[in-house]
Amino acid sequence: MVVSVRSWVANEGGKHLVLVLWLGANTWLFLRTFLLYSTGQQYYYLYKMLGLGLCISRASAAVLNLNCSVVLLPMCRSLLTYVRGTHTVSSRKTRRLLDKSKTFHVACGVAICIFSVVHVSAHLVNVVNFSVSYSDDFPALNVARYRGEVRHTLPGVTGVLLVLILFLMFTASSYCIRVSNYEIFWYTHNLFIVFYIILMAAHPPGCLRANQSSPEQQGEELEQSEDEERRCREEAHFQPHCPQTWLWVSGPLCLYCAERFYRYIRSSDPVTIVTVIRHPCNVIELRMLKRDFKARPGQYIVLNCPGVSSFENHPFTLTTCPTENKETFGIHLRVVGDWTERFTELLLPEQGIASEILPMVQQRRYPNNGWVGFRLRRLYFVWVCRELKSFYWFAELLCALHHKLWQENRPDYLNLRLYVSQTDKLQSMSEEKYRPLSSRLLVGRPRWKLLFDEIGKTNKHNRVGVFCCGPKSISRTLHRLCNSARYSGTTFEFNKESFS
Repeated sequence: MVVSVRSWVANEGGKHLVLVLWLGANTWLFLRTFLLYSTGQQYYYLYKMLGLGLCISRASAAVLNLNCSVVLLPMCRSLLTYVRGTHTVSSRKTRRLLDKSKTFHVACGVAICIFSVVHVSAHLVNVVNFSVSYSDDFPALNVARYRGEVRHTLPGVTGVLLVLILFLMFTASSYCIRVSNYEIFWYTHNLFIVFYIILMAAHPPGCLRANQSSPEQQGEELEQSEDEERRCREEAHFQPHCPQTWLWVSGPLCLYCAERFYRYIRSSDPVTIVTVIRHPCNVIELRMLKRDFKARPGQYIVLNCPGVSSFENHPFTLTTCPTENKETFGIHLRVVGDWTERFTELLLPEQGIASEILPMVQQRRYPNNGWVGFRLRRLYFVWVCRELKSFYWFAELLCALHHKLWQENRPDYLNLRLYVSQTDKLQSMSEEKYRPLSSRLLVGRPRWKLLFDEIGKTNKHNRVGVFCCGPKSISRTLHRLCNSARYSGTTFEFNKESFS
């Protein structure tokens, strides 16, 4: 499929730019540190003893410092929400880029795992080189007490422990473990505190004081042999290398801890569940009430129920928001999985149960001046369900919206298409109040290419926003079609429901 440059830049340009900048920063930092330890005079004797192991260990440590300092920033969700809602961030591209913060967090996590293995492996090589290349001329430079001794040092032990912790965190972050047992993911991911402590441990000694020479001496040294050119003319002084990781990590770590404390304070007030409504196809509607809670359409909340799991949190998009006449807010959840099943069992016997909720984790506070002139001309609403009865929980709202648009003489504003993919025992929505929906009910799956062709022809030289909430298979199809060059002059901006 041919890709449209304009659509690709709109959908992929921002995240690929950030990716290139991130890769460039990592590459530059690795090469800069590698050359510093391989050619710097202050590390001449240590490099002679350890060779490339010194350069690789220190270069990988520099990359670790960078990624460990930024990996926590995408998880400061309240801060990102605030930045996203300020007047300075009025660009849709920037907002959509902030929605992909979780992807950047994963990328940094993968880089940390890779370079931690490289870092520890290089240090293990350094331990062997300290033994083989024992220096009789500079005893202060040695880690081994005599030639041939392989000495187990504290950095070596903590390095192996660091890799073990990362292995646990990385494996427990897989999708299958997070779905089957969220507590394992939660507990292992909180080992990041131990990981940061280990990362800030001391390292083997190095030559900190560079033996500087005058320009005249430098000119004479250029005429000498390579070994004599780099040899220190003064007596070498050695002392332990001061760890610098805390300089990189302390700021983001304190910020993240403050973020976690802020979220804990905000979620301390319990939520009262006012109404529980059971809809067809195992869909539960909850109407809740929380003191001083403010929300806007498009926001999601994170629901936590101590009666089910104290650590398991689940995000849900708000389906009803508080208004001047109504203080309650609501969500719809489908009973799929152990957590929703246990949560429903607690709800239905007692409808007055209290649970804990974390509000405004990512509140959409759009600045008014950034959307001046923005007007929605037409809305295509495509809904695909397996069974016909799955439409009923949302049917009344759609019918009410349809009647309202007809009364306002805007019948073409909403283009509604309902698809039933399962044809076994298919029935129609025969009720009179659902007549506007029954005439728009189709059997089978949407033909996305034809729909995009239709929208592209009627919206040439315009931007069309595509919003997807559904399985990954549909998301991948829509994403690919948005970047396609089939629709000349029309830019499709792909958006997917994100709980980052």
